[in-house]
Amino acid sequence: MQSQSNALIIVPTYNERENLRPLVARVLALPGPVDLLVVDDNSPDGTGALADELADANPRLAVLHRCDKDGLGRAYCAGFSWALRRHYDFILEMDGDFSHNPDDIPRFLKAANDADLVLGSRYVNGIRVINWPLGRLMLSLGAARYVRMVTGMPFSDPTSGFKCFRREALATIDLDAVRSNGYSFQIEMTHKLWRTGFRVTEIPITFTDRFQGTSKMSHGIVREALMMVWRLWIQNGLRRRPTSRRP
Repeated sequence: MQSQSNALIIVPTYNERENLRPLVARVLALPGPVDLLVVDDNSPDGTGALADELADANPRLAVLHRCDKDGLGRAYCAGFSWALRRHYDFILEMDGDFSHNPDDIPRFLKAANDADLVLGSRYVNGIRVINWPLGRLMLSLGAARYVRMVTGMPFSDPTSGFKCFRREALATIDLDAVRSNGYSFQIEMTHKLWRTGFRVTEIPITFTDRFQGTSKMSHGIVREALMMVWRLWIQNGLRRRPTSRRP
């Protein structure tokens, strides 16, 4: 990567070859240039090889190859470490299947001028979810309520995977100590910043479930999230409020 903006989009991939080329085109065509990092977990469908091909043609795209499929959380942490070493001011995470709209990225960056973490919420000021069965929607809404009840975090969508960190906030997290994945990873990262007094805000997004490929959701991911919130509550000294307030 030769050209660097002050914002980096991190997209973890595993068997996303169908979506990768149009996603890269959409992200890199945004007004106000951003850089893009694809973190590929050795996809057997050739996603990593395609990412390398696209990166050779565009200096604002980089690829980080990992040897094994080690979970969403570890993929993001690898991407975060890569971004922090290169001193990006704003670091965003988003899915690689177009469930998150790249056109929302400028709104995240604008909101991050007054926040340390910006959460893209499917449920603030209404419900904006497309192509989900009712059962999946109820599971997600129930999970959000469960997280609020146990941890005290006042956010409508704590499991959202579309978010933007300011560098200063992300750098305070010991990424090597983060072991959760899936929903629980999203909850843990937000809780670590919220409980230490960083400014967290939500902006509305519309979530569109994938039309191509297969979902990475599993019963194990749900179980991990159910247990994770109690561990976070204990880590926060059995408090349901931040332990400090940062200026």
